[in-house]
Amino acid sequence: MEIGALLVKAVVVFAAINALTWIIVFYRKLLKNPALMLQNPYYESRGKTKLLSFFHFLFVAFIMFFDTLGIGGNAPHTALLNLSKATDERLIPGTLNTASLVGSATETMLFVSTVTVDPLTLIALISSVTIGTKIGAKFVSRLPLRPIRYIIGFGLAVVTVTMILRNLNLWVVGGMAIGIYGWQLIAAVILFFLVGVLAAGGVGGYAFMIAICYGFGMDPRCAFPIMFGSYTFLMLASGLTFLKNEALDYRANAFGNIGGVIGVLLAYFIFQSMPLNILFWLIVVILFYTSAMMLYAAFKNTDNKVQMKKEPEPETEPEATV
Repeated sequence: MEIGALLVKAVVVFAAINALTWIIVFYRKLLKNPALMLQNPYYESRGKTKLLSFFHFLFVAFIMFFDTLGIGGNAPHTALLNLSKATDERLIPGTLNTASLVGSATETMLFVSTVTVDPLTLIALISSVTIGTKIGAKFVSRLPLRPIRYIIGFGLAVVTVTMILRNLNLWVVGGMAIGIYGWQLIAAVILFFLVGVLAAGGVGGYAFMIAICYGFGMDPRCAFPIMFGSYTFLMLASGLTFLKNEALDYRANAFGNIGGVIGVLLAYFIFQSMPLNILFWLIVVILFYTSAMMLYAAFKNTDNKVQMKKEPEPETEPEATV
């Protein structure tokens, strides 16, 4: 077996190990202390714990369904948790990082195994965005967020227009390559590193990764295994920290990770059977939505700093997002 195929298999195996590690560590702790599930007096005092469990199952299944199609889910997940009073606000950052961890690992295993990407490109870009997020977490709070949002928002708008013109056969741009090589790979690694830095400040990276791959002539579908792999490897480290400090919703994890896997599988089979032309239009919608939200946030923003998600603080008793 050639080295490239071994690298791809290594990514799949590592994703599986991430998921299994979380399942073992999380449920081992929960089985030792089932009372950890009792974190929501609003529902528990009304005898509606089954409804609460169903909410968490449904929420993450819904979020991961759209996440698998390239539409990031942190913002809607946060909104659902707040509106339903399903999770204490103090536990939301940890819950966002952990309740979909197994689903994210499932995305990585499915897409890395079935979407053909040059192994060197795959490893280089996953590593780059991962390192960028780790480094960015240390200083990203000092970055001026408003101009960054304007630049990225307008940049995505340009890519969106070019994809629309391509889909209408009015302009030959983009490509169907499975990898990036030479100086273009070096440039892509730098750009993915910057995406990782921004992700450390809560700026979602899915649309940017699709746009970068497309801009370098790759098939936009190749961005999916890259972006899923990147976030999967980041989530376990942060998730174990949240678990250690008990800064997460245990019920959301117990039922959400099950729902997440189901949501991923449903979306994956739709993705696989989706005609290429429709998939390209879906990507246009994703890019347009992200561009519009980025420009809107820049226009409305009054704080000119990246908003960092605080790390969970150790407590004596019983929070990167990417």
